Amino acid sequence: MVTPGSTERGTPLKVVVWSTGTVGRHAIAGIDRHPDLDLVGVWVSDPAKDGKDAGELAGLGRTLGVEATTDRDALLALRPDAIVHAAMTDDRVFEALEDLIGFLEAGVNVVSSGPVLLQWPAGILPPEMLERITKAGESGNASLHVNGIDPGFANDVLPLSLTSLSQRIDEVRVQEIADYSTYYQPVVMRDIFGFGQPLEERPMLWEPGVLSMAWGSVVRQIAAGLGITLDEPLTENVDRRPAERDVETASVNVRAGTMGAVRFEVVGKVDGVPRVVLEHVTRTAEDQVPEWPTPKDGGGCYRVVVTGEPVMELELTHRGEHGDHNVSGMIVTAQRLVNAVPAVVDATPGLVTALDLPLVTGRGLVATGGASE
Repeated sequence: MVTPGSTERGTPLKVVVWSTGTVGRHAIAGIDRHPDLDLVGVWVSDPAKDGKDAGELAGLGRTLGVEATTDRDALLALRPDAIVHAAMTDDRVFEALEDLIGFLEAGVNVVSSGPVLLQWPAGILPPEMLERITKAGESGNASLHVNGIDPGFANDVLPLSLTSLSQRIDEVRVQEIADYSTYYQPVVMRDIFGFGQPLEERPMLWEPGVLSMAWGSVVRQIAAGLGITLDEPLTENVDRRPAERDVETASVNVRAGTMGAVRFEVVGKVDGVPRVVLEHVTRTAEDQVPEWPTPKDGGGCYRVVVTGEPVMELELTHRGEHGDHNVSGMIVTAQRLVNAVPAVVDATPGLVTALDLPLVTGRGLVATGGASE
């Protein structure tokens, strides 16, 4: 374990990346560029990736001298300072929780992209599970932070920072508005959202209470940051629409008449009045349901709207140098985790939220000798 403040003494932190999928491959690239981090190991679930160099798996076009492995114990034996956990958790929440608790017990700090309910688990996760995480962190002297872009920066630090300009707040609304046609994640698109499936099919995401488990953490964390107590339970609104024509996406083929777009809200109310709202507008083609909110710059965006005095609107867009907004969406998710590693290593043991951490920046990442270096 690294003692608090040691990251400032110039000793790189030893980091393991857990999974090399859509987020993990970018985490490898991010760690490779970070002056305070040293990639020492990579875990993979696919035996075909066992023994392959991390640089190859990340698509860097060069080797890094770090071979991926399916051997969990071998990676923990390296005694890394932190694990950047980027494995898919949406369809294996409880198994993922056990993995994260095991890392803490082994004395390894963790930053993870899921399960997303851990972003702010109060009111969602059973108290006994929260106690297990706390005890695991204390026994291993290690911290756990779950974040990303959404749930994550776009709906915790960003909106709460904006409210620091408010004189009166009537409502805080955080939105993801995106075309998912180039998003490659078949399990999420087909099985969890239900895109391309008949509208009468009801994936678990649309069952009552599930949205509040997945994104309720966002609403509750903003409320905590504003010092308000929400009515319980949270309110969920869902509007699913059929595709008007056949659409081919990177993950699933959407036939006309099957589910092609969805707009949903998770609403936190105080005395019956909406005060904090998480909203997603998700399309499988840019021109679907044009009456719904659209990004000002095409593709996708994160938007924060604070009504009150004054009324404020902030739109965050991103795009990769060599890809679209869905590619850069994976990059910003990975980098929010990677750049938080030093702060999480130095944090109090146990579960830490965005409200517990100091300001996380891109310290050490400014290019030298040319913007594309």
